[in-house]
Amino acid sequence: MCEPGVIRKLDEEVVNRIAAGEIIQRPANALKELIENSLDAKANNIVVTVKAGGLKYLQIQDNGTGIRSEHLDIVCERFTTSKLREYEDLQAITTYGFRGEALASISHIAHLTMLTKTAGDKCAYKVSYENSKLKGPIKPCAGNTGTQITVEDLFYNVIARKRALRSPNEEYTHIMEVVGGYAVHNSHVGFTLKKFGEKTDIKTPINSSVIENVRIIHGNAIARELLEIELNDDQLKMSVKGYVTNVNYSNKKGTMLLFINHRLVDCQTMKKAIDSVYSTYLPKNARAFVYLSIELNPKNVDVNVHPTKHEVQFLYEEQIIDKIKCCIEAKLLSCNSSRVMYTQARLPGATSVEEIVKKTTDGAKVYAKDLVRVDSDTQKIDKFFQAAPKAIKSNDKTGNNMEETDIFEDDKTTEIDKLPVVVSESNEEIENSMIIDEGNGKTIEKDKWESNLNVNQANLSYVDPKESFKTRTFKYERVETKLTSVKQLRLDVENNCNMNLRELLANLIFIACIDCHKALIQHSTKLYLCDTTRLAEELFYETLLYDFQNLGLIKLSDPLPLEELFVLGLSSQESEWNSELGGMRDIAKQMTSFIVGKKAMLLEYFSVELSSEGELLALPLLLDGYTPFMGALPTYLVRLVTEVNWDNEKQCFETFSRQTAIFYSQPNTDSCSDVAKSEQWKQEYVIYPAIRKYFLPPTSFVHNGAIVQIANLSDLYKVFERC
Repeated sequence: MCEPGVIRKLDEEVVNRIAAGEIIQRPANALKELIENSLDAKANNIVVTVKAGGLKYLQIQDNGTGIRSEHLDIVCERFTTSKLREYEDLQAITTYGFRGEALASISHIAHLTMLTKTAGDKCAYKVSYENSKLKGPIKPCAGNTGTQITVEDLFYNVIARKRALRSPNEEYTHIMEVVGGYAVHNSHVGFTLKKFGEKTDIKTPINSSVIENVRIIHGNAIARELLEIELNDDQLKMSVKGYVTNVNYSNKKGTMLLFINHRLVDCQTMKKAIDSVYSTYLPKNARAFVYLSIELNPKNVDVNVHPTKHEVQFLYEEQIIDKIKCCIEAKLLSCNSSRVMYTQARLPGATSVEEIVKKTTDGAKVYAKDLVRVDSDTQKIDKFFQAAPKAIKSNDKTGNNMEETDIFEDDKTTEIDKLPVVVSESNEEIENSMIIDEGNGKTIEKDKWESNLNVNQANLSYVDPKESFKTRTFKYERVETKLTSVKQLRLDVENNCNMNLRELLANLIFIACIDCHKALIQHSTKLYLCDTTRLAEELFYETLLYDFQNLGLIKLSDPLPLEELFVLGLSSQESEWNSELGGMRDIAKQMTSFIVGKKAMLLEYFSVELSSEGELLALPLLLDGYTPFMGALPTYLVRLVTEVNWDNEKQCFETFSRQTAIFYSQPNTDSCSDVAKSEQWKQEYVIYPAIRKYFLPPTSFVHNGAIVQIANLSDLYKVFERC
């Protein structure tokens, strides 16, 4: 006869590990809890960094209120929270967290490190946890206001759970869904998601809009088809706001973002009800994009249903779902005329199939004045013009070809000697190379530096951004800057961004280059004239800020002597030269000494590589496939010394980035046909694609003529009708 089993009390560590496995089922669950803590802390900027799908490394950083230093010893213990005191408080809970189990659960199945600072603290505090307890002493350190939590080796002691997870890529997909959902709902908060050492996958600006964030995360195909949903019901004490796609959009997978009292949840009943509405309009097995934010009386909602809090129960569920279903159905019916469905059965609320066919046929007709050209490759505007190359007529006294180039708008014309091209594959010395010595006017033989003084485009070789990291201490790893000045400059760019211009440039269609400074673009039925130089300058300025410490290198096949470059730059202003300052050569030596003294900072932050001997070795790679016009290099170097504020950190980074952006934005104005084609190619295939993808246009572009509307198709048709 079998004996009954012995009942024993489980060890506390076993209990905690079992409970942690219920709350944290995968990395996305841990991230969801941490994001909600950041939002409860009133953060308006959240940065998430992931490695190996969050299993190896998961970090979240916010700029919220932080955690008091005296609470750090208990913050990871179970059932410790600042959001709930009594059980009755659950009836009116307005925060995301309330149980105080998230951090405790994570600390039982991962290595957790926290760095936090409140506005009143003089410094930040760093501490590590294991099994809810402090792993070591609390250490004061430098840090910004807010909290940074790093979770490493998730499920290191729960091997079965770790093996059950399919792959890092799949876990990263779940993480993107969580970050994308909260970014859409909390459009006033800036979210950033990236893999460790790689480029950003999701980045939304602060104080954005729901539609703009949907465009950034899910694409323009969804954003342009959104319909706004709004519903209020005093009897049910309910208000609903959201966006759903119209009947023109469908996808096999579909997306549903449901927030109840600002909490991201799943509700299969509501999902099935909404799918049943769309099944009338969409093809079989097709789904829509739905984002709904439902606010209910907290007393009618039970949030303590599931350990992961992804399910809730609420009163009057059937009535609420029915109201939302009717609201979406009415909204879809109101836009039904935008589709042609000859074989569709009679629609709810419609009078007859014949009337639907007639109405949709009329509504679907697109008049010529509303046609939009969407494929720029079908026919180029260049077909209608025959460009005749102009002859170059300029020679210097020594017989060397010279090129006159407007390097900067405010500068005088500078002549730069086109010396023979020296490529990295050849080690042969230049024979009979001569240069004029300005000091005594004698012709002397070039030394090692002077033989390599070649400000020509062929003196360049590309280095891949990731490959260029080999030259630094952070091999293949993207560095996240911790400098407050750089973060403030980025924030200034985002706050100054004009959303209407961003919408225009994000959906531009490139038409043609007018010249090396101007280009035509199209948006909808309107034609715009763009100042490419201004747009490129702002684009490069933003690139320098957002890729700070992570820029690639453009290696020079032959180093260039800084002193000779400074002499060239100063000689361009010879007519304005003040003889009291001394000789140009002396000033050039002083400038060389000054800039070489900054070489460590320039390499680390901006990828400008200088040698101790006063040679320029590399320039930053701002866009793949783009090299600056090297004829503007001497003046650029002079401006780095004279125009950059080297005494103040923030102003230094701002003015250096601005001068570098001006240098990179200057086109080669040589009238040679090959040069002109090269500049046009860079505009069409490098600059404007980058503008479309990354550029945050400042509000000043609305009034300063950088983007000017020159034609509207409907207005042109009015003119043609009068003829």
